[in-house]
Amino acid sequence: MSIERARELATERNLDLLLVSSTTNPPVCRIIDFGQFRYQQQKKEKQSKKSGRNTSTIKELKMSPKISEHDYMVRLTNAKKFLNKGFKVKLTVFFRGREITHPELGKGILERFLEDVKDLGNPESKIMSAGKIFSVVINPK
Repeated sequence: MSIERARELATERNLDLLLVSSTTNPPVCRIIDFGQFRYQQQKKEKQSKKSGRNTSTIKELKMSPKISEHDYMVRLTNAKKFLNKGFKVKLTVFFRGREITHPELGKGILERFLEDVKDLGNPESKIMSAGKIFSVVINPK
């Protein structure tokens, strides 16, 4: 229909005429309540921001190779809580002084931890070592 006819219909219904596509021939328009349309668009944007936010956040849990059983269980509980919320978890085992002479202790702790949380998340890569630090990142399932 013509633009004039569309404007008349929009004013009769107390609505707005929205140009959808100006590049087509003839141009495509919609008769809608523009306030309602903007509200729905803002709602969609807010929801998409909300759902995309947690995946990029990384929570870090630090341990030493001589960690006690209770401290280990606290870190495990926190990791499970973070993974359930959708956060990535970075596990770090840091060595002090001569502890680095036994790197198998650090790797053992990380492997045990990965085994304990395998139902909630998967490791992003293998265990990485950088100097006196061993680390691994776990993605939530």
